[in-house]
Amino acid sequence: MNIRSLTRGDGVVIGAAVLLFIASFLKTYDFGSNGPNAWDALNFAFGVYLVGILGAGLVVLSRLQPGRKIAGIDLGQFGLAATVFVVWFFFWSLVDLGNASAGAGLILGLLASLALAGAAIATPLVPALKAPLAGAPRPQQPYSAQPQPQQGGYGYPGAQQQPYGAQPQPFGGQPGQPGGGQPGAPTPAAPQGPAPSDFSPFWFAVPVARPLYGEDGSPAPIAELAPGTWYLAVEQRGQGLVAQTQDGRRGVLQDTSGIQRG
Repeated sequence: MNIRSLTRGDGVVIGAAVLLFIASFLKTYDFGSNGPNAWDALNFAFGVYLVGILGAGLVVLSRLQPGRKIAGIDLGQFGLAATVFVVWFFFWSLVDLGNASAGAGLILGLLASLALAGAAIATPLVPALKAPLAGAPRPQQPYSAQPQPQQGGYGYPGAQQQPYGAQPQPFGGQPGQPGGGQPGAPTPAAPQGPAPSDFSPFWFAVPVARPLYGEDGSPAPIAELAPGTWYLAVEQRGQGLVAQTQDGRRGVLQDTSGIQRG
């Protein structure tokens, strides 16, 4: 469960559910000096207000644990249906008041349910609502499964690294004169190493949840990269990246559009 996978839309859903809970303690109908709230009629409290709160919980849970299903139906779809039902109930309760007046609990309940259902429907569609609720923290130091040298080397910020394949300069020698040989002495040819690669590992974060596939080309994802979390790109693989998660798993991220580099 990754809390950082929550979006701004999920934050609106949670806030609307809190308002709905508060509305259940206010007067549903106003009969002058007094009026009942939802808890004076438990069927109203459990059948309407708590259904909306439960729907909000299912919507948020579907973001935290994607892929969870009940009877083959996604949790988020159950939650969305519950929020729409609550909006429908509040609307007709206000239309058909009879001899009573609408209380603060009924009005606030309608507004909260509208915000709840609207955010649940619009979050996958509106980019502003799909943004992470909590920004990803900048990594303090690169993550690697291999032990890091204390100075220089892979992942050390500002390290002066020697290009791959270059020959070390012997102690006491001059450029072109290994071992401090006499001027004019023939210089042995240095063995040629493989051409250095232009790719350097870097940190990145994804804008939305994206699957990570195995390096063996298996079609089934081995993990899911969540927004708000930093991952290490260790290799370029065609148009994709070989990414490493915090638990050391490696896989291919095929969709690299819109990623944020650290």
